Amino acid sequence: MKIKGSQIIVESLIKENVEYMFGYPGGVVIPIFHELYNAPIKFILSRHEQGAIHAADGYARASGKTGVVLATSGPGATNLVTGIATAHLDSVPIVAITGQVSTNLIGNDAFQEVDIIGITRPITKHNYLVQDIKDLAKIIKEAFHIASTGRPGPVVIDVPVDISNSMHNFEYPSTVSIRGYKPTYDGHTGQISKACKLIEASKKPIIYAGGGIVISNSSDELREFVKKTGIPVTTTLLGMGVYPETDNLSMNMLGMHGTYYANYAVHHSDLLIAIGARFDDRVTGKISDFIPHAKVIHIDIDPASVSKNVLVDIPIVGDCKKILKMMNKEINPPKIDEWVEELIKVKKDHPLQYDMKDGGEIKPQYVVEQFYELTEGKAVITTEVGQNQMWAAQFFKYTEPRTFISSGGLGTMGYGLPAAIGAQLARPDRRVIDIAGDGSIQMNIQELIVAAQHKLPIIIAILNNGFLGMVRQWQQLFWDKRYSHTCIDFAPDFIKLAEAYGCEGIMVTEQKEVAPAIKKALKITDKPIIIDFKVSKEENVYPMVPAGKTLKDIIMRELA
Repeated sequence: MKIKGSQIIVESLIKENVEYMFGYPGGVVIPIFHELYNAPIKFILSRHEQGAIHAADGYARASGKTGVVLATSGPGATNLVTGIATAHLDSVPIVAITGQVSTNLIGNDAFQEVDIIGITRPITKHNYLVQDIKDLAKIIKEAFHIASTGRPGPVVIDVPVDISNSMHNFEYPSTVSIRGYKPTYDGHTGQISKACKLIEASKKPIIYAGGGIVISNSSDELREFVKKTGIPVTTTLLGMGVYPETDNLSMNMLGMHGTYYANYAVHHSDLLIAIGARFDDRVTGKISDFIPHAKVIHIDIDPASVSKNVLVDIPIVGDCKKILKMMNKEINPPKIDEWVEELIKVKKDHPLQYDMKDGGEIKPQYVVEQFYELTEGKAVITTEVGQNQMWAAQFFKYTEPRTFISSGGLGTMGYGLPAAIGAQLARPDRRVIDIAGDGSIQMNIQELIVAAQHKLPIIIAILNNGFLGMVRQWQQLFWDKRYSHTCIDFAPDFIKLAEAYGCEGIMVTEQKEVAPAIKKALKITDKPIIIDFKVSKEENVYPMVPAGKTLKDIIMRELA
């Protein structure tokens, strides 16, 4: 029996076991929304398309499933672009379905027509313009396959409205075979053996674990590898939680705002074992002086990432989970007791710290620590971008993967709140907390009503310092304290705003109020809660490696 293209889309999504879908209606996607009306898919209506795709992104990161978003043509599609770029740089599986004007109008500057395929080509893993209804089901099947396999990423499907209204037999493919797209999963056995021998001969090895371990669900294999070898672990921003930060062998995060001891370990190592990481500039600093004494083993599913930024001695292309399983069978522990003792001493002597006086200003680091203690580390943390993001990374101890959700590669302000919505839907068993700044929270604050509508008990912790804090910090340290347009003291009353959106609002102005406010928020389970923490106005994020400098140039406090 023939059915409409819009029905084919919805039936295909059902075949892909899509539970949640995010988006916003518009003229050319009315046929699709018509079919969604009675579909067994929970559609979450955002209040802005950027909010929809960030929510789909947060859902994907928290659940490990593919996020799905639907938007109309023109501005609906272009409003997805920032979220598509965010997912692209962080390797998040997203299928974005956009409406398009009728096929016969494409290229005529019709109402709400944009070339979303051309616009998104550099920031998608792949994209499709559907030109024949007979290809529609196959395209959807391929899109989900491409988005979720190999190195994941966003895929755009642009559907002209006449395709949605056309009729065709529905037959959903059971398998996918795409010429030229065959991701490598099994690592080369010879390379794995070489890597094991190099590890066994090393004296100062360090594991550099990235988001690829989260994506490949290989945290257990990494932990077994560390148990077998005794090698300390440092992680990227998006790798946090793959190895428990409560363990002695955890060096925490490395890089620009990483710990002193993580950067020390990397700089003094003789072997860097990179697993599912891409040597981002925020990690390496000045590339020519990065790891001056170390050989490099690089395990990654994306061959284009290997030796892209840092030359590698032993590349192993494949799935982190499969490769670590093979290494765990073959590896013998290196003799590194002195190295481990050295790093544990450096860790003890140079902890993350901040200055706080009893009864004094509220320090943002203290707020994050209190969330960790009062949730016993069992929350899922999302963040906005800036100082709030770095404090959330530094002062909450992550012990499980998929519990820290943040925009890493693109650094997207306005990400945290909608991502928290997606994460809370994916993880109803955990409390989701968005660590936010008073600047970035305003970029997608309209999504509060979505959280309220669905009774999601998200806590939005605003570290309110009256500044665009990270930019102000750079202006203070490197631009003669010229605070050009970074003061945002003229801000809304977040408590009244919370109430207007049907949320709970709590103001915190004194140190002694921090813990009681968090305890009160944790008891509320049927609505979102904003806690407005009035924190120190000019508190900075340390440690800090200045841009273009090396890891040994780390700044621990204000410059004289």
